[in-house]
This record gives sequence, structure tokens and C-alpha cells, in this order.
Amino acid sequence: MRRYSTTAEPAPAEPANSLFQGGGARRSDWQTVRNLLPYVWHYKWRVMLALTCLVAAKVANLGVPVLMKKLVDSMNIAPGDPAALLAVPVGLIVGYGLLRLSSTLFTELREILFSKVTQSAVREIALQVFRHLHALSLRFHLDRQTGGMSRDIERGTRGIQSLISYSLYSILPTLVEMSLVIGFFVVRYDIWFAAITICALAGYIVFTIVVTEWRTHFRRKMNELDSRANQKAIDSLLNFETVKYFGNEEYEAHRYDENLRTYRTAAIRSQNSLSFLNFGQQAIIALGLILILWRATVGVAAGKLTLGDLVLVNTLMIQLYIPLNFLGVIYREIKQATTDMDRMFVLLGTQQEVADTPGAPVLDVNGAEVRFRHVGFGYEKNRVILDDVDFTIAAGTTTAVVGHSGSGKSTLARLLFRFYDVTRGSIEVDGQDIRKVRQVSLRASIGIVPQDTVLFNDSIYYNIAYGRPEATREEVIEAARAAQIDTFISELPQGYDTPVGERGLKLSGGEKQRVAIARTLLKNPPILVFDEATSALDSRTEQAIQSELMRLAQNRTTLLIAHRLSTVVHADQILVMDRGRIIERGTHAELMRANGHYAEMWQIQARNAAEGSPDADALAIDVGDATQDA
Repeated sequence: MRRYSTTAEPAPAEPANSLFQGGGARRSDWQTVRNLLPYVWHYKWRVMLALTCLVAAKVANLGVPVLMKKLVDSMNIAPGDPAALLAVPVGLIVGYGLLRLSSTLFTELREILFSKVTQSAVREIALQVFRHLHALSLRFHLDRQTGGMSRDIERGTRGIQSLISYSLYSILPTLVEMSLVIGFFVVRYDIWFAAITICALAGYIVFTIVVTEWRTHFRRKMNELDSRANQKAIDSLLNFETVKYFGNEEYEAHRYDENLRTYRTAAIRSQNSLSFLNFGQQAIIALGLILILWRATVGVAAGKLTLGDLVLVNTLMIQLYIPLNFLGVIYREIKQATTDMDRMFVLLGTQQEVADTPGAPVLDVNGAEVRFRHVGFGYEKNRVILDDVDFTIAAGTTTAVVGHSGSGKSTLARLLFRFYDVTRGSIEVDGQDIRKVRQVSLRASIGIVPQDTVLFNDSIYYNIAYGRPEATREEVIEAARAAQIDTFISELPQGYDTPVGERGLKLSGGEKQRVAIARTLLKNPPILVFDEATSALDSRTEQAIQSELMRLAQNRTTLLIAHRLSTVVHADQILVMDRGRIIERGTHAELMRANGHYAEMWQIQARNAAEGSPDADALAIDVGDATQDA
């Protein structure tokens, strides 16, 4: 049974003080807030209007208990007095209601104004994170585990949103209200009311900071264990078939459960410390309330204050208590947000290993001659992969590179794409050093049909159109026809909308290769790279696809990397590599006449093919080259 097999929106300008400057060291909380301010200040007029509404709302909020005091004091009316109805302070009652309504109105206006600021800042930062990760080198991504990194980014982005919202949207209103209440106590009452309030605030803030700093490491530990568990889960699911092949479902579940158990322990400790923090905060608030109410009660008993003053003081303290309690929650959330952002800042602080030089020009392709000029390279300083590799691929010709696994063949393709920079020498396209041109223009000029075609978990149409996203549907279908996969697609129930599954696993190897060919045809680049494009296929499929590759390579500058020598006999030039050096070069006929290493490899493969037992080197998938080189 057969297995089933646009122009981007312009990005907003980045602030001059980028959030992502600096190295990978953990940033202080203030530095994090300071680095977020440029994104918020893009909308400075909206921010200033929102802050005006904030102050207006807090002033109205302070006026509510003041009017209540006047209302209580004015109700000194004897029961049964015929003039009682006339003495009802209607104006104070209406004013009380209007102040409450205006406080809510200004608060909602502030939220409406500031919501766009918050969401826009988060969008800009998230987009910059995404672009930054794509700008990092292949070496960085080979060293990372995708599951853990995706969870770090998810938590970090959410932490940025929380930090913006809490620090610039909640803390400031709370500070304004506290300042207004303390100032009112100083002006209206004796210094003791303000002193008690300030001491309660100071004690609350100090206690919150000390305890929160102590419990922060619990949160960081939870993040580490959460990322580790997620890494194990995603790695296991991505290798679903391998798990099934070896019957290791329970082994994988046990590994996952080990991380879940340690995460549970850290989460319980975090919750226990949170409960201690909450109780301590409430104790400080309760003590402050007792002291200030005692002071107000003594004033009423001494005749210095009225019952309205007692109601006013109590109401102000309750109003202050609510944001003060919220301030503790906010501080904890900010500490958690900065902890969540810590790992993402490490990612964002990673410098680009391969970066465009300032003002680099676009690659000017005129014929597409490729020259490797005495190239030396090593993934590590003490391990040489390429040593003095020097050759030229003339415009419109095909150069094949053969050799055993680990000889450095696939490294040539990676260097040509500039996934890494050469250690010595240079690589030139039409005489232009690829290190001195813009990478996007270089890669736009190169197409590749890889050994292992990895597809997006989307439709067949999407994967073909990925070669040139702005292409029309007719152009995509024409590319599929040229790759001889249109007939197969038409037979599928969903046609071009058929999903290919994770990494294209619903398609066979030959079908995936044809999708890769169609994608490259649609891109229509002047330079082609075939990196073991048929090594994983059976002989019949290989022959069909090989003819398609040869047709695709016509009139293009082509680098053909292969194990099977039968696929390179048509090449204008064949390079034989061993241990990172070119040991032979020439056409097939010239190399056979030389009776050297190439001729020996050809005889071995021919003998094995005749005996029906293909040589391992001849038929092996070049995974060793990709992994051993790296």
C-alpha cells in the first residue's frame, strides 16, 4: 500500500538601543526594563496620554473616600426631624457616584490606550527574536536541542509581555496611588499617619524582595527541568519509528518520568515558599491597619477627629491595601518573568558566527563561475577537514566530487552556501569573494537537491512553492510536471493539498526527492548542488531521478557530490577527495586511464554490482560525511 506521500510584510524598524545587544550574561532586572523602553517609546504620544489617564483615575479614586467623609459628617441629623429630607446632601451623593464612575472611566481609557503599546512591543521583539535565531550559524543550531530551545523562546516571549505589562502598566499606577495617599495623610492629618503607612510599606517591600530573591532559584530550577523534560519528549516523538523498531516505549516513558518527578519536587518547593511569602505580606499589612486605626480611634475619642475622619482613614488604608498587595504579586511576577527570559537572553546574546560585512553588495551573477581558491577549513581548530582545496567550476559546467565518507565532500556544499566561513583561502562566484557579498543574494543564486530531503509538515503544494513563495499556482504545477511528480500528485485524494507529515514521512524517498527537484526548479538558480541526491534510492528510482537531475543541470554551474561513480560519469570534471585533499582530478575517461584511486573505486563498484552484492561505500547513505565532518 502506497504511503501518502508571498512577499513578507515589512518589519518595523528596530530601535537604536536594541534589546539584544551584549553577551550572554544574565541581565539585571533594571537593565531588562531599560532595554524594553525603546520599543514602548515608539508610541510615546499614546503612552503620555495613557499616563495622564492614569493620574486622573488615581486622583478620582482618592476623592471618593474624601467625599464619603464629608457625607458622613453632614449626616448629623436628629432622628424624626421633619427637616431631615431637606438636609440630605444630594450634591455629595451625586458627586460620590460621579467620582467612582470617572475613576473607572479613566482606568478603562488607560487600558485601551496602552493595550496597543504592549502588544506592538511584544510583536516587534518576538519578530526580532525569530530573525536573530535564523541569522545564527549552522554550528549553533547543530549544538542545540530544538525542544528545549522552543520552550525557552515561548517562555521568554511570554515573560517579555508580562514584564512590559506589569512594570509599565501596573507598578506605576500603584506608586502614584501610594504617593497620593501618603501626601494626603501628611497634609490633612498628623505625621504619625504618614509614618505608620510608610513603615508598613517599607516593611512589606523589603520582606517581599528578600523572600522573592530567596525563592527565585526554585523557579529557575523548575524552568531547567521543564525544558529538559520537553527536550526528551520532543526528541522521542521525532524518533517515533526508531523507538518502535527497538521496542523502547517504556524506556522512553521512564526517562521522561524521571524529569517529571524532579520537576514535581521543585514545583512543590516553589509553592511552599510562595505560601510563606503570602502569609508574611498579609501579617505586615494587618499590623499596619491595626496601628493606623488605633491612631484614628484615639483621635476621635479626643475630639480631634470626626467619625468621618475614621471612615476616611480606614477607607484609604483599604484602598492602599489592595494595590499594595497587588504590588507584591507584581514583583513576584516580574522576578519570574526575568527568570523565564534569562535563557532567551542567552540565545539573543549569541553573536553571529557568519555575518555580512557592513555595506556588503549584492552578488552580481554573470555566468556563475565558482572558484575554490586554496581553501582550508576545520570545524575545530585542531581538526582539519579541508586542506588546500583548489578547483574551478566553469560557468555552465558540472563538477563532481567523489570520495569515501569523511573526506570532506559535503563540507564543500556548506562552505559554498556560507553556513561557515573558510579558515584559509577563499570561495569566489564570478570573481567575487562570497564573504564580501550579502548572504541572502548568495543563497538566492544557489539551489540544492540534498541527500535527505526534509519537508515542512504542510501540503505538497506548500513544500514545492517554498522554492519561490511568490510564484503563481501555475508556475508551481509546471515545476511539478518538470520534476515528473505531477501525475503522482493528481492521483492523491487531496491533490496538491495533501499533507506530507512530519519531515515528509508520508512520502517515499523517491517522492520526496522529486518534491526537492520541483522546489529547486521553481527557484531557478544559476548554481546547483546535488549532495548525494540519489544515494538513498533504489536502482530504478535512481535512474529516473538521475535523468531529471541531468536535465536540471543543463546550462547551469553544478557541483555534484556522490558516492556512486555511475552517477558522475557525465561530469565535465571529477574531483577525487581523500582526508580533505584533492588527490585526483579529470574526466571519467582521463581518470580511468590514470589507473589511480578513482579507477580502483570504479572496479570495486563494478565487480560488486556484477556479483549482486553492492559495496557498502558505493551504496551507503552519506550520513557519515555529514556527521563526522561536523
